[in-house]
Amino acid sequence: MATTKTASKSTTKTEVKIGISDSTRELNFECESTQSEVIAKVNEAIKSSGVLALSDTKGREVLVPASKISYVEVGESSDRRVGFANQ
Repeated sequence: MATTKTASKSTTKTEVKIGISDSTRELNFECESTQSEVIAKVNEAIKSSGVLALSDTKGREVLVPASKISYVEVGESSDRRVGFANQ
């Protein structure tokens, strides 16, 4: 029986990690925004001393006070692989 791979979604997801000051944990989530959009929102929040607001892929809102942001890591999300086979 032959199998075919289905085409992956054409939407690019961005992985975001936000370090919070005075906290040992980081926020880690995926969003539909591009890397440049996320960076622009981070810069604007820090510049205005406001709140960074991002939406994740599950529709939840992530809000972080700009004064508590230690670092932000932004990168393209990769597909999760399951199993041990080499491809």
